[in-house]
Amino acid sequence: MGAMKTLVIGLGNPILCDDGIGIRVVQELAARINLPEVDFYETSTSGLGLVDVLTGYQRAIIVDALVSGKGAPGEVRRLSLEDINATLHSTSLHDISIGEALQLGRRLGAQMPEEIVIYGIEVQNIDTFSENCTPEVEKAIPECAARIIEEMQLFKPTD
Repeated sequence: MGAMKTLVIGLGNPILCDDGIGIRVVQELAARINLPEVDFYETSTSGLGLVDVLTGYQRAIIVDALVSGKGAPGEVRRLSLEDINATLHSTSLHDISIGEALQLGRRLGAQMPEEIVIYGIEVQNIDTFSENCTPEVEKAIPECAARIIEEMQLFKPTD
């Protein structure tokens, strides 16, 4: 069996200050990882828009801004699909959750990832037009990238 196809997705809006954090982390990872079985994708689309993007991958790692109010700005949290139903910024009211999108994709017969990991970074400012993150959130980029690289080592096929 070949290596599992993994998609790393950065969600967010890169011109809304900390909302671009997911994209910034994925850019950092794309610069450091060069493996044929790993693809990178940046988007401001969430929910339903992710069905097409996720099709054909066995695994997905999603990085997004987290607006939970439970952590300090820049805190990196590893979440499962169950954790995020109400916490991720991208889960807007007029869209469906990532979990619902996956179920829909499977019902439509698409190959959806069996394994999904979400890295959320607690943010401070998602309302100001800026291409830069706030300093505390900016500091989380290398930490989050390192944790994802470490996680991907665990993903190596065991055969």
